Amino acid sequence: MQLRVLSAGAAQGVVTTLAAQFQATENCEVRGTFGAVGAMKEKLLAGEPCDLIILSEKLIEELAAAGQVRRETVAALGRVRTGVAVRAGDVAPAIGDSAVLRTALKAAAGLYYPDPQRATAGIHFVKVIEALGIYAEVEPRLRPYPNGATAMREMARSGKPGALGVTQITEIRNTPGVELVGPLPPEHELATVYSLAVCVGAAQAEAARRFAALLAGDASRRLRSDAGFEF
Repeated sequence: MQLRVLSAGAAQGVVTTLAAQFQATENCEVRGTFGAVGAMKEKLLAGEPCDLIILSEKLIEELAAAGQVRRETVAALGRVRTGVAVRAGDVAPAIGDSAVLRTALKAAAGLYYPDPQRATAGIHFVKVIEALGIYAEVEPRLRPYPNGATAMREMARSGKPGALGVTQITEIRNTPGVELVGPLPPEHELATVYSLAVCVGAAQAEAARRFAALLAGDASRRLRSDAGFEF
């Protein structure tokens, strides 16, 4: 039996960890596809087989309203803040308010972030640099990638000191070679609630419900918290 999951990259660490446990106890292989929330929603709507989907709360609500997921199965995993990262070993800049964040971003050797069209953090980051009035100045150093995990991996292997990454804190914590500086300052904060739901067309609906209960239940609360989810 195979359980197919489409998931926001922000939940990849938790899904992957619990998938191993689920597979051992349920004799069910969990096959996860991870990426920007917009891209995952597009895959579902294009007909990609999916039993369980994990997206931002807003997109899950849209899918429920459209009859794509079973509303009674919707459950929240928690809230994730968007944060700033450096390569492991690099000096962490001050980012506590707009002024010092602006200085840090202007000085960065490269700015690594997820898809500015489909990823929650990528969309928000572009708004931040526009609000700070530095988009044109930093544009030559912008390094967008399909999702936050890829952006962080590429920053880690770039070999360039002074690079900064901006993505969901869970993706930063789940990527070797990068370190979390902290969340964006309050005036630019973004905290996204991620939710899951069983798809209407699920081939393994009961297995999806059981895995959903493991992901969103009390048994995984500590794991989610350690990964960067807040409640």
